[in-house]
Amino acid sequence: MSVSDRLRVKEVRLLSDHWSTLKTTTFDWLRSDGRWQECRRETYDRGNGAVLLLYSRERGTVILTKQFRYPVYVNGHDDLLIEAPAGKLDDATPEECIRAEAEQEVGFHVRTPRKVFEVYMSPGSVTERLHFFVAEYDPGDRIGLGGGLEHEGEDIEVLELTLDDALAMVARGEICDAKTIMLLQHAALAGLVPTGRPSR
Repeated sequence: MSVSDRLRVKEVRLLSDHWSTLKTTTFDWLRSDGRWQECRRETYDRGNGAVLLLYSRERGTVILTKQFRYPVYVNGHDDLLIEAPAGKLDDATPEECIRAEAEQEVGFHVRTPRKVFEVYMSPGSVTERLHFFVAEYDPGDRIGLGGGLEHEGEDIEVLELTLDDALAMVARGEICDAKTIMLLQHAALAGLVPTGRPSR
């Protein structure tokens, strides 16, 4: 039995359609014991996205960003957020998106991005599916300063850290963005970047 066989949508109401789309839905769900149960859920649709970890095997480093995020600020994070470059797909493919975001946010041309997985980041309420990429870089791939798009309110600092330092920052709670932690751990587990190097 598919999920669609267990779902009867009764009502969908639009709550907001400003920056993204917020809806509330009433539906009946066929439980595992055979009973139908009425449920209500809100879904926030901001589109799908892509995220990239640029890494240098030779230098033992990764490229990250640092920027202000209002939603995490109002939830108690009184600091800029350290992240891997990312963005919404809009009408682009995931690879097109991540190439554009890398140039806009960190000023790097991406030579050979490789997709490693895709995930739902907050499936209880957010529809977004995020495509995860890694790509090797060298200093010659830098074609600009980065910093993001001012008309979108972006004011991005570019960080080059050793993977060891980045992982230590995760352990200390200084890097607390889920997508970034997932890519850093992937880099360590997959051996993309040698660890145990001295700090730069």
